[in-house]
Amino acid sequence: MKSSTAPGIRFITSFSRDSWYRGFILFLTFLFYTAYHLSRKPISIVKSQLHRNCSTVLQPTDLNITNNATWCDWAPFDQDNYQTLFGVLDNCFLVAYAFGMFFSGIFGERLPLRYYLSFGMLMSGLFTCLFGLGFYWNIHSLGYYGFIQVMNGLMQTTGWPAVVACVGNWFGKGKRGFIMGVWNSHTSVGNILGSLIAGAFVSSAWGMSFIVPGLIIASTGILCFFFLVEKPEDVNCTPPQHHSEQESVETEQDSAHVDQTVNGAICTESTDLVEEHVEAISFCGALSIPGVVEFSLCLLFAKLVSYTFLYWLPLYISNVAHFEAKEAGDMSTLFDVGGIVGGIMAGLVSDYTGGRASTCCVMLLAAAPMLFLYNYIGQRSLGTTIGMLLLCGGLVNGPYALITTAVSADLGTHESLRGNSRALSTVTAIIDGTGSIGAALGPLLAGVISPTGWNNVFYMLISADVLACLFLTRLVYKEVQGWCGCGPRMRGFKEF
Repeated sequence: MKSSTAPGIRFITSFSRDSWYRGFILFLTFLFYTAYHLSRKPISIVKSQLHRNCSTVLQPTDLNITNNATWCDWAPFDQDNYQTLFGVLDNCFLVAYAFGMFFSGIFGERLPLRYYLSFGMLMSGLFTCLFGLGFYWNIHSLGYYGFIQVMNGLMQTTGWPAVVACVGNWFGKGKRGFIMGVWNSHTSVGNILGSLIAGAFVSSAWGMSFIVPGLIIASTGILCFFFLVEKPEDVNCTPPQHHSEQESVETEQDSAHVDQTVNGAICTESTDLVEEHVEAISFCGALSIPGVVEFSLCLLFAKLVSYTFLYWLPLYISNVAHFEAKEAGDMSTLFDVGGIVGGIMAGLVSDYTGGRASTCCVMLLAAAPMLFLYNYIGQRSLGTTIGMLLLCGGLVNGPYALITTAVSADLGTHESLRGNSRALSTVTAIIDGTGSIGAALGPLLAGVISPTGWNNVFYMLISADVLACLFLTRLVYKEVQGWCGCGPRMRGFKEF
């Protein structure tokens, strides 16, 4: 009697070679960007340790601290303007990140992604560790920490355009919103792990809160160098179809027409061979792609809100709910848990409806009143705090996740490019770079406004959400027209 194949083997062989490679690349890039965000998070956790309420701290008997209310703080953050100084540190990173992002996409189009990512992760790990070593070297210079933040911000720009370009090379449009919604949870997973790792050391030796994440991202850089595959063609896998069948036929006809003109006969070369000779798109050329400007400006304000929470939520929870540094850090991870669910839901809904802009707009509009409620009732009880953090996290991070992943990939492979997928990294960098300007402004404004009261910080965040919606109104109108039969269907951004 012939033995049947084992169920586990049948399951493994049911997936094609292409499927295994795509799953492997998705896992690797998820791991890489988790490490990027993991290494960004410690500064928000350590803030409440650098400036504390020293009256609640057990005083060592061998110190003369008579009339010294700041004995347990870390200079120069022991002054009354400590919130402003924290804002300066945040902006050293974020302004450098925003500035570098516009150039990072250009480099990403022209350099091997494997080398580019590996270098970025190794250098980011180095500067993250150097920040933590300031604790052991007893450094109290704002200039030192500011310089480290600037250099780390520049190194971190290597990540996003490169990983999105790599995923875009492997995955077509199909269920891109859902796939990238799940994949983009690396942002929240990184924030959560970064909070937990930093929180484990913050009360005993805050330097390790930076050194451990630094070593982790450096290790993933080594992993990237040995295992990343940039394009399916590099391992003889089938490249994805970025557009509809009709679009592909039109593109093939255009290619055949070119071949006929040059050679006097219709050639049967594939579009991919023509694509190999297409030059990387220019910065202005990427801006001219329909929808890039609108989504970039929307992300500016959406990311302003998201990054204000990223850098200031633990301190807000510590000040308002009177949690210790570690407890506040752990509680802040609920915002990122909500962000995971929000990103996946945004991807699913936008895939089903074909309305990327409408999905973002609805979530941003819903986020505004939820932020108002969180500020007023979010700290009344533990259950209310948990529920509001999860809800606000989903509504705030959902649109941000959708724009930086599926929207960027859609626009980077827009049909107007005629198959030039080399635009993907540049488009991603423009959108995320513009968003990073908002990411720099949010924490800075929070540092300036928070001394006047946390209510004013939340009014600023609510206003930013409303402005983000306004920049999508034209695209939402076009999508609604398509749904009502008054205009072309908007799926895949075919016409703006």
